[in-house]
Amino acid sequence: MEPNHELLQQNRAHDRRLFLQAGLVSAGGAAMASRSLAAAEPAKASPNNVIRVGIMGVNGRGRALAKGFSANKGAEVAMICDVDTRALEKCSKMLVDAGHPAPEQTDDVRRILDDPSIDALVVATPNHWHAPATILGCSAGKHVYVEKPCSYTPQEGEWAVEAAEKNKRIVQMGSQRRSWPGIQEAIQLIHDGEIGKVHYVRNWYNNRRASIGYGKNTDVPSWLNWDRWQGPAPRRDFSDNLVHYNWHWHWHWGNGELGNNGIHALDVARWGAEVEFPNRVTAGGGKYRHDDDQETPDTMMVTYDFPEGKTLTWEGLSWSPLGPHDSRFGLSFHGTEGSIVIRDGGYTRYDMMSKKIGEGNGPGGDTTHVEDFLDSIRNNRPSNANIVEAHRSTLLCHLGNIAYRTNSVLAIDPSNGHIQDNPAAAAMWTREYESGWEPKV
Repeated sequence: MEPNHELLQQNRAHDRRLFLQAGLVSAGGAAMASRSLAAAEPAKASPNNVIRVGIMGVNGRGRALAKGFSANKGAEVAMICDVDTRALEKCSKMLVDAGHPAPEQTDDVRRILDDPSIDALVVATPNHWHAPATILGCSAGKHVYVEKPCSYTPQEGEWAVEAAEKNKRIVQMGSQRRSWPGIQEAIQLIHDGEIGKVHYVRNWYNNRRASIGYGKNTDVPSWLNWDRWQGPAPRRDFSDNLVHYNWHWHWHWGNGELGNNGIHALDVARWGAEVEFPNRVTAGGGKYRHDDDQETPDTMMVTYDFPEGKTLTWEGLSWSPLGPHDSRFGLSFHGTEGSIVIRDGGYTRYDMMSKKIGEGNGPGGDTTHVEDFLDSIRNNRPSNANIVEAHRSTLLCHLGNIAYRTNSVLAIDPSNGHIQDNPAAAAMWTREYESGWEPKV
């Protein structure tokens, strides 16, 4: 069945007009009245110190975060937003069944932005919405918890940092390992020099993903607002194998496995190695396993060289579950006096003879990371995964993907992470936006 193009065009024009009014793009830098008011009078802490949050995207990670925030006595999930009506009902029922008040429901994030009683926006949408929603949230006076990666392009990451600093908002990326006690303990050992000087960090991710097949253009399901799902991305017809997960493997909306799971490892690696921006990035691999319309690689190796004399690598195998150290996800830090391997929520320490000499563990999940975000708001301090650190780690994923897609070695300015002397690669620093949806800080 062919999509109803006339109806789709009418809906697109309607939403573009609304978001222009709402200030996603502000001519001459002027923002909408309600957004300007919110920026001038940032959201205050709610009565009795309970932080009220609105969650954008509650189908997968967003529903898990709704559970995590509502379980914290210092937070209340006041409103949920999704373009899938089924996801709204499912999330609301979960909260009510757990004994929490039913949240307001909407398919329009402006309802959250315009509500002065809401202190924080949680962004758990597909990647192409992450930074634009973060920028809107900061400009509306909301603190923001944004899922990883914090941006779809390098430029968006820089804009998100600018928006947080300009509006003096706390922005936390959902890289939960920054708040896991066992991993914090491992990183502290590394920083204290317990394994000597670190020169190399290996990161890996293994899985056994099935084929996504070949999608067919069909009518948009009645439960989905496809135009708002696409948001800032240039419009494409609906395909029946994209929603709600396989968009990850299409460059138009996603960042592949490197941006999906690589970010978790590379963020910890960069944190432990105490590095900021690389000076050289190379990538190899391909899409080998399945005959389908996935565009991103299922086999990938990326190497990041840093001017401090340190190298990070990331190995991603989306189709083969056997990983190093009997783990599908992990990191190994290699120093001049020993090594530390991080798996799950803990670590194992080895001497230079590969003898195990220590270990530690701790809880994982979202609990400690959510608590850190809420405490950062109350005490006006940088969060564990603050947007500056989040951008630097996410940038590694973007640079790896750009090196892969351009089949080139990237020379990087180590002062800011920008690509040097490579016009084809530099062109991928930003993206084309749907007319009327360009982010503005």
